[in-house]
Amino acid sequence: MNKATHIYFEQSPNPNSLKFVLNYLIVPEDIPFDFPDPESTQKAPLAEALFGFGYVKRVFFMNNFVTITKEAGVDWMEIRDEIKFFLINYLDQNKPVLLEDDSLSGEPDPGESELDLKIRMLLEEYVKPAVEQDGGAIEFHSFKDGTVKVLLQGSCSGCPSSMLTLKAGIENLLKTMIPEVKAVEAEGI
Repeated sequence: MNKATHIYFEQSPNPNSLKFVLNYLIVPEDIPFDFPDPESTQKAPLAEALFGFGYVKRVFFMNNFVTITKEAGVDWMEIRDEIKFFLINYLDQNKPVLLEDDSLSGEPDPGESELDLKIRMLLEEYVKPAVEQDGGAIEFHSFKDGTVKVLLQGSCSGCPSSMLTLKAGIENLLKTMIPEVKAVEAEGI
């Protein structure tokens, strides 16, 4: 017996992104899947289908939510129900969200230094829950010469307030907790 899909919306700080929250997990827990363009969806049939809506500019999956980033000139009130009902129909037909893949992201590198692990743990404990609440994800990328580089995904990518959050929030936290940290930068946005 299939479970019925229920979805509600949550706003994000990015006015062009909307979080569609489902009543069950759609991808493996705590692993973000970010699709910045249609070319990145080879192993993600749901993301590929969502890019079929001309106004969809980015798709992000994590846990029990899908964050859609739309074109700036389109009003959410005009399209959100169309996306919601598309998602319900797609998922209730048991169509795949992702195709099998051995290379799931999110696993720590066994060669990470003790400082890298400390940075990763602080991001996991203090930053990641708030970023996920807003429909995005943050991942530790690297630490070199006093600079922490992070990947911002989902609604955080292209969000007008993400740089303020990065500098005023995340950078201050890491500098306070780890004296070796001098700056935090976002990679790939």
